[in-house]
Amino acid sequence: MTTMRATQRLLAAAAGARLAYGALTRVQPGGEQTWTRTNHRGEPVTLLEGPAVTVAAAGAALAVPGLDARSRLALGLAAAGAGALGCYDDLVGGNDRHGFRGHLGALARGEVTTGAVKIAGIGAAALAAGILLDGRDSGSGPAGALSAPGQRSSALARLTDVVINTGLVAGSANLVNLFDLRPGRAIKVSLLASLALGLGGPQARAAAAAPAGAAAALLPEDLGERAMLGDSGANALGAMLGVAAASLPRRSRLVVLGAVAALTAASEKFSFTKAIARTPALNWLDMLGRRPAQAAAGPSAPAARPAPPAGSAAPGARPKGPISPDSETGSASAPAETSRPL
Repeated sequence: MTTMRATQRLLAAAAGARLAYGALTRVQPGGEQTWTRTNHRGEPVTLLEGPAVTVAAAGAALAVPGLDARSRLALGLAAAGAGALGCYDDLVGGNDRHGFRGHLGALARGEVTTGAVKIAGIGAAALAAGILLDGRDSGSGPAGALSAPGQRSSALARLTDVVINTGLVAGSANLVNLFDLRPGRAIKVSLLASLALGLGGPQARAAAAAPAGAAAALLPEDLGERAMLGDSGANALGAMLGVAAASLPRRSRLVVLGAVAALTAASEKFSFTKAIARTPALNWLDMLGRRPAQAAAGPSAPAARPAPPAGSAAPGARPKGPISPDSETGSASAPAETSRPL
């Protein structure tokens, strides 16, 4: 039954993502320019893929049974919170601060950036999800079995689990966003993570089904460079995968959290794009389904950032870090390539 529910949740999220994307691209809330950005080829793409993925994944997680009420609410809350804050940064944020150090450093100087708002907001949503996950019935299966059957965990053990789960949700939201630098990359990472989590048991498999379905449904739009997840979609997918990872045993959760933290720290110093390009297997997977790299217009990235096409961005809106020409080409002058806001 659990496997059937997971399949239903996956299909519901996939159908919802296609419907939501179609509706949003027809309506274009706020006008087309509000959602249009310039990608690494200097071509216009829409950010509406992100809200469509967020709405569909959260809706499927909440509507399709098969998980306990607290788990479903945690999935919906994590997706809605991370997606909304990511959308806020997509539409309002500047491109002059990058990474935790950049935003927290600006905050220490009295400057509140959109990235700092997102760090605090996603952290709060992750904490709320972590508390919800802690309150599940301990008899619901491995996800809630934090102590011996029929017993409540000690206060210290429960606090430890809330901290771990909060870190998983917030850290995963940021990590998936770090991979959203090339067409399809963040979705491929999300799908691989969903498959890995599915091996962790029926609870994790059921929780990962909604983000996997929504992401897979819009992969063609992403690979075709017609749309991109943006912070909205990437943060939402990552947050939901973090909730799914919270279903694992404590030791496994600590391993996953350590890996998330290590990759996040590495992103402050090294370029994921360059590392992937140097690794044949990863480069093959990264290029699978994408337009050939040589199809990019123009020679190597210029030292100065070219202006976006006329009408490609709303007045006052900026080309977001990962889709600006410098960061997409891996130019050494682009800090956004190695450091992204949460």
